[in-house]
Amino acid sequence: MSIKVLVVDDSALIREVLSRMLEQEHDLTVVGVAADPIEAREKIKALNPDVVTLDIEMPNMNGLAFLDRLMRLRPTPVVMVSTLTTRGASETMLALELGAVDFVAKPNVKLAGGLEAFGAHLRDKIRAAASANVAGQALRQKVPKVPLKTAAAPAGAVIALGASTGGVEAILQVLGDLPADCPPVVIAQHMPLAFTGRFAARLDQLVEIKVVEAEDRLLLAAGHAYVARGDHHLRIERSAGQLKCRLSQDELVSGHRPSVDVLFESVAKTAGPMAVGAILTGMGRDGARGLGLMRAAGAFTVGQSEASALVYGMPRVAFEEGAVVEQAPIEAVAGRLVAALLRLRTAA
Repeated sequence: MSIKVLVVDDSALIREVLSRMLEQEHDLTVVGVAADPIEAREKIKALNPDVVTLDIEMPNMNGLAFLDRLMRLRPTPVVMVSTLTTRGASETMLALELGAVDFVAKPNVKLAGGLEAFGAHLRDKIRAAASANVAGQALRQKVPKVPLKTAAAPAGAVIALGASTGGVEAILQVLGDLPADCPPVVIAQHMPLAFTGRFAARLDQLVEIKVVEAEDRLLLAAGHAYVARGDHHLRIERSAGQLKCRLSQDELVSGHRPSVDVLFESVAKTAGPMAVGAILTGMGRDGARGLGLMRAAGAFTVGQSEASALVYGMPRVAFEEGAVVEQAPIEAVAGRLVAALLRLRTAA
């Protein structure tokens, strides 16, 4: 059955480009276009699209204001089409917090050679969005937060997190629940280079621990989280008794750079049973192999539960392949990781 898409953008050229790109494949149908949120609101009611693509800067109503209203009144999978600017990256982070499933960088229509790759990327994002549990996320009950008092662990302990589609909110939840004395946290989130710095900065504003974009050879410190830089793999290594970040741009792994598999494999090798890890919402299978290596090395591993995942793809594969010790709803993931860290401290 074809996925019905509504394209919302104030540029007639962008509407035409996106429509043409989407309709190259038989499983996607553009049922309508809209030049602003007011028109979009009426077409959503009339056409009932499966997915909406949404620009941020539009006349009559800002895209973020429209998204906020849409998610409250009629939760619908939305893919943001964002500009590759500092402001665009910041607004995209806010859109993901408001409930957008994912985003793509707006194409440069003058670069014909890049449009084919953009189209394939866009179609993949639309398909993932169509399967996202947006309505389920909107209906989830907020669980009263019980602060975790400590996550102190022996030297050499590491927390590793991996996510893709829906990961912005999932990672925010886990980091927000971790106490300030937690071991260093290393994070691989599928995200382009222009956005990871803003992602780290936004997390840093919202959580108690310090969050930065990873830099090559940066030493890992307790109470800090390190986000893999877009278009770079993040690994950890031990040198002179200290753990540090290593960045590289070697080939894609599991179709991604940064790759969750790459990060998790390095954590398994470097930290072994001193690590804990969680694989969170996302499309595909990146991270399952690496999490399996972590578990085999003695690490405690968690997979986000199906009911709480926006896209239960990566956690499903990891669970089915035996890489996950335990599945948990997103609001309980930090607690499971902290309990495992406290067992490490007791055993030390």
